[in-house]
Amino acid sequence: MAKLRSPTGCPWDRQQTHQTLRFHAVEEVYELMDAIEAQDDHEMLEELGDLLLQVVFHCQLAQERRAFNFDQVARHIVEKLIRRHPHVFGKTKVKDVEGVWTQWEQIKRAEKKGTRHERPSALDGIPKHLPALLRAEKLLKKARKAGLTAEPSTQVSVPNRKLTKAAIANELLALTNYAQRNGWSAEALLRSEIQRTERRLRRLEQIREKPAKSSYERKAGLSKSR
Repeated sequence: MAKLRSPTGCPWDRQQTHQTLRFHAVEEVYELMDAIEAQDDHEMLEELGDLLLQVVFHCQLAQERRAFNFDQVARHIVEKLIRRHPHVFGKTKVKDVEGVWTQWEQIKRAEKKGTRHERPSALDGIPKHLPALLRAEKLLKKARKAGLTAEPSTQVSVPNRKLTKAAIANELLALTNYAQRNGWSAEALLRSEIQRTERRLRRLEQIREKPAKSSYERKAGLSKSR
């Protein structure tokens, strides 16, 4: 990669930046997903290499800026895995997968506390560029784990019968088709609704975490108002 980026290297590679490459990584991930779903080991081998190339490319760009290099990236993830698995590399005990996830989130929040990457809300940390449906799933899962009401403002169109996986899939496809026929983007509509739901959940979280006033404070406030 250093050779490709050198003055005698490839004109295309020399022109690239973190910004120009950012969607290439997304494309490679989707191609890897296709290979995994097809259970094609040959394609998986190739797509994992393409994905690794994106990591190497960004590391080379960062090294040229004297920001970080590939070795630092590899060392960082090793240290993180050890730190976030105290039940493997330490003496902490967890009962099940749910316990692992809870511990992971607690460690992650502690790591970021007091930094510019701090996540004060239980809803923080969801990539904003995730496809709308994936983002919705992440948001609702985090909300439920935090004990927030995460139900949508409206019910599904067939509330009187139990929805099967096939029925849900059909419903999603039908709604997408209906939106398209009306000139709307189902992706944009869902993204907009997610934003509204997230704002509502964050307000609810703030209200819940706001310390209740003592009886003395309530009486004092009442006297003041009089």
